[in-house]
Amino acid sequence: MLPPTPDLSRYDDVWRKAEPYMRARKNDVHIPLSFGWAQMLLDHYPEANRDICSLAILLHDIGWYSIDNDTIISEGFRSDNYLQSDVRYLHETEGVRLGTVVLRATGWGDDIITEVCEIIDGHDTRPNPHHLNDRIVRDADKLWRFSVTGIAVASDWFGKTPHQYADHLGTVLTRLETDHGQMLAERELAASRAALMLHVI
Repeated sequence: MLPPTPDLSRYDDVWRKAEPYMRARKNDVHIPLSFGWAQMLLDHYPEANRDICSLAILLHDIGWYSIDNDTIISEGFRSDNYLQSDVRYLHETEGVRLGTVVLRATGWGDDIITEVCEIIDGHDTRPNPHHLNDRIVRDADKLWRFSVTGIAVASDWFGKTPHQYADHLGTVLTRLETDHGQMLAERELAASRAALMLHVI
């Protein structure tokens, strides 16, 4: 017997409340796609907490809303050691602040808020994950990049051609936290390379 299909509409109020904060850095594309990848990982790892992971991936990057877009690109994507740049830490801190506001306004309890914010705080900059929920969110955050849409968007952020960015994704593969996430990324990257004709251009 198949497991029941999760009711993802339980997060609709959070989506609506967070939507204004997604109007930065193409997060209105990145976050929904990452949310979908999170659901695939959660189906594979049923021992993880779907509410915690779903809420964390939904809110993980809304902190970019508080930062000027030129600064996001120059310091958060094109600087030396960009993953440890001040702007990366700031977007995590702001994500915790705004995420707390959103979750309180939509009726989630303090225990859930604490666990979600623990993941958001450090999802880019913390060297090691705390637990499986954290690993799933970190992988979902990266998996969207391997899609055609992810390559199209992120290659602009990094100032690369799609081919150059697809090659860069080889280093991202080594940072995935779950075996299933790595398998999904490899499969998606191969499909994206073919769709974008990267064997030719």
